[in-house]
Amino acid sequence: MNTWPYPRWIAHRGAGKIAPENTLAAFRLGAAHGYTMIECDVKLSADGVPFLLHDATLKRTVRGWDATESATAGDHPWAQLSHLDAGGWHSRAYAGEPMPTLAGVARWCLANGVALNIEIKPTPGTDARTGQVVAEHAARLWAQSPVPPLLSSFQPEALAAAQQAAPHLPRGLLLDSLRDSWAAEARALQCVALICNWQLWTAPLVHQVHLAGMRALSYTVNDEWAAQHLWALGTDGIITDRVDLFTPN
Repeated sequence: MNTWPYPRWIAHRGAGKIAPENTLAAFRLGAAHGYTMIECDVKLSADGVPFLLHDATLKRTVRGWDATESATAGDHPWAQLSHLDAGGWHSRAYAGEPMPTLAGVARWCLANGVALNIEIKPTPGTDARTGQVVAEHAARLWAQSPVPPLLSSFQPEALAAAQQAAPHLPRGLLLDSLRDSWAAEARALQCVALICNWQLWTAPLVHQVHLAGMRALSYTVNDEWAAQHLWALGTDGIITDRVDLFTPN
């Protein structure tokens, strides 16, 4: 990218731990704390609707599904998923909060001037299809926006499909461990960012990423000492749950 349009601080799944993750309620709370960019997880329903959910299954963060049916979210059509409760697991105050679609999130972000990091989170076995469909929807939904969403994934196959479907949208490779092939993968995918588990960053790695023309982003940073360490290393962005601790700048 010729210019980097994103802020240094990014709210993880909306407002991380203090609201039900990946809901518009969490997005609103993150924005209320001053965050102008939010990270979220997007996967596909059985009928191809992109919606927000981190886990492959419904068990941890969703109530109201029939336990006799498959708990895998991607096995169900959106008409069924849209009626489930994605807030009651967190607290009574959020009971009844639905899982949003990517389209609904786009409307909110565009209306409120909030940038988005879309982590493509495929149901196992659907990497390429999920990457393609999410990128196609993102390209259409943000077609008139000067700040495009940043697409990221741990799955290179998903990012490759997103690259083919919408090559103009920026991409970031997510890493939980530093494999030898990361640089070649990021180069082939024309990534603008490497997004690492924050404990992986060292000064030489930051330097290598910057030499490759990419930004160095970190997840998920919830302690002030860790944030200060990462800024001292020269990293470019932090994804945090603690929107109540860190004041974005």
